[in-house]
Amino acid sequence: MKKYEELVSDLKEIVKKIEDGETSLDEMIMLYEQGSVLIKQCEERLAEAEMKISKLSKE
Repeated sequence: MKKYEELVSDLKEIVKKIEDGETSLDEMIMLYEQGSVLIKQCEERLAEAEMKISKLSKE
């Protein structure tokens, strides 16, 4: 399982590839799909962290 920071780094690389002007449309679509999965994973990690922090602050 990748760390949150690794997921963000992967997303940044995808954005660079999409914006470089040399990526084909098919590859852009594939990268977009990969990015969507990474964003979902980031959101899940953030929600988990928020729940942990909330639980700790109640103790």
